[in-house]
Amino acid sequence: MAEHTKSAKLTIDGKDYELPIFSPSAGPDVIDIRKLYAQAGVFTYDPGFTSTAACDSTITFIDGDKGELLHRGYSIDELASKSHYLEVCYLLLYGELPSPAQLEDFESRVTNHTMIHEQMINFFRGFRRDAHPMAVMVGVVGAMSAFYHDSTDINDPWQREVASIRLIAKMPTVAAMAYKYSVGQPFVYPRNELDYASNFLRMCFAVPAEDYEVNPILSRAMDRIFTLHADHEQNASTSTVRLASSSSANPFACIAAGIACLWGPAHGGANQACLEMLNEIGTPDRIPEFIARAKDKNDPFRLMGFGHRVYKNFDPRATVMKESADEVLELLGVENNPILQVAKELEAAALADPYFTEKKLFPNVDFYSGIILEAMGFPTSMFTPIFAVARTVGWISQWKEQISDPQLKIGRPRQLYQGSTRRPYQDIENR
Repeated sequence: MAEHTKSAKLTIDGKDYELPIFSPSAGPDVIDIRKLYAQAGVFTYDPGFTSTAACDSTITFIDGDKGELLHRGYSIDELASKSHYLEVCYLLLYGELPSPAQLEDFESRVTNHTMIHEQMINFFRGFRRDAHPMAVMVGVVGAMSAFYHDSTDINDPWQREVASIRLIAKMPTVAAMAYKYSVGQPFVYPRNELDYASNFLRMCFAVPAEDYEVNPILSRAMDRIFTLHADHEQNASTSTVRLASSSSANPFACIAAGIACLWGPAHGGANQACLEMLNEIGTPDRIPEFIARAKDKNDPFRLMGFGHRVYKNFDPRATVMKESADEVLELLGVENNPILQVAKELEAAALADPYFTEKKLFPNVDFYSGIILEAMGFPTSMFTPIFAVARTVGWISQWKEQISDPQLKIGRPRQLYQGSTRRPYQDIENR
């Protein structure tokens, strides 16, 4: 951590305490309260940790007011338009963009680890046919530690490296198998000659009777979905991975914990909620009704996929995702899909309405990614697993950074206790 040049003074019961202030390379200053309890006997209170920095990090920076998202200093819109997912993975993992030779080596290592242990297929068969793909992924990824013993020692840098490559490589295979299992189709094995996104699409949509020819527009759109969801700073699932990691849990357990957290509809389920809203609207002629409901303060309905908790102006990922959505819809058409017709007309109606533009409720990345995945033929139950595939590299990058942090301590949040104080036990006959 950088040396502090400023300090804050806190007065409690007439006694002053000096707290160091650290200035980051970007973002607001941070008051260091690590010694506050030892010195003053008090905790801070911050439900949701929305005003608390729990770690140092050099990976991702978000400025919600400016609508800025940077990975290692590179803007997300530039990465999404000029780079591709595995190059962004390299950047997140190692801190710099790769040379041609480094990228070729990295892509080769990922490609050659996409197969999963054949005995892991037995795990899939243990789930009910109607099991949610996220339930399957939590179980299967957690079970990987039982199959890859040679990459669970977090104190060995080489084992950490092997685990990182394995997770990035195998996650699309696991997600595709979860999808195939849910629709009762045979598993499709990965192919080494295909790129990361194309391989995933083929594993999801090919069948033994007929192979799946990957359209480059769809492959590029899927690659952008992966890229735009690769990391997003200290969100709920990333913080979950870091908290699990602080106990020295193995990497597969940590990533399984992240998947479990991502499953929550308030986190990874946003694009699924968006599609469910479009299904609720049903037909374009009902859009004015739902626009009016969204404006009504007494109506709990709100437009899903518009605005963002972090980005107060616009979602920088949405611009690139809109380009892909337009390309995919032009390729596949919307004429025979009423949901996509609703999406296009709802987007136009909201962008033309001063109520939404003044409140900066613009379509976000979840709105456009949901449209793309719907057009590709994915059921909404697969939206969050695809998010998990994309976010795996972010979780791993944050995990690796934390493991090597000399300040690492096991996570132990405090509480504001409001329960009963000590009281005597009453024998059952006296209650």
